Amino acid sequence: MSRAATRGRSPRTLALDIGGTGIKAAVLDPGGRLIAPRLRELTPRPATPTAILGVVKRLVTEGPPFERVAVGFPGVIEKGTVYTAANLHPAWIGVNLARRMERLTGRPTRVANDADVQGMAVVQGTGVELVLTLGTGVGSALFLDGWLVPNLQLGHHPFRKGHTYEDVLGNAGLARSGKKVWNKRLRVAIETLRNAFTFHRLYLGGGNARLVAKPLPPGTRVVRNIAGVLGGIELWREPGTPPRRRPR
Repeated sequence: MSRAATRGRSPRTLALDIGGTGIKAAVLDPGGRLIAPRLRELTPRPATPTAILGVVKRLVTEGPPFERVAVGFPGVIEKGTVYTAANLHPAWIGVNLARRMERLTGRPTRVANDADVQGMAVVQGTGVELVLTLGTGVGSALFLDGWLVPNLQLGHHPFRKGHTYEDVLGNAGLARSGKKVWNKRLRVAIETLRNAFTFHRLYLGGGNARLVAKPLPPGTRVVRNIAGVLGGIELWREPGTPPRRRPR
């Protein structure tokens, strides 16, 4: 089927990536490709549910039509409900985001942790694969042979001198230490996580991944930030479906 023909078919998926700095949206065709350019707005402050959903409503009206919704959210998500939101507003705790989005859009919605969604777009589907998203905070996702271990929160684990990975490698740590020192600490973090998980591949994503110094450590690669949107299509794969295998 041609790309043009695929783009005209349903179901089209509105994929949202809610972050501590920006909110991104795009409509994907059934093959997971962009139908129109991605839209982005800054995350409002304070980042309350009402404020963020107001931004989402504007983005929804600006984009193409869609039949279903996929949302990546920076926190622990279980059955569509928010359990943590460290870099947003505490009013998010306990919000059923899937239900709120269904009311806003009139379309069925699935929600997952944002790093999990980004990982779904990039993992190869074999062996142990780890994803780190470097942005306002530090997100993480772990996959074994393509199967996700959901809601891994490495960013909030102790890392250095009583500080967490997020304290050291998030936006605040980058601003405090500078790019050169931040990169040195990132290398230490990568080797620490390599020893802990014995991963086969590590993917670095998020807005600050562009700052990662080359050459990269073995088994590590930087992925495009848009993966946080493109992975939304994977939320609509049927439960229990074997993971996709991507070429090496």
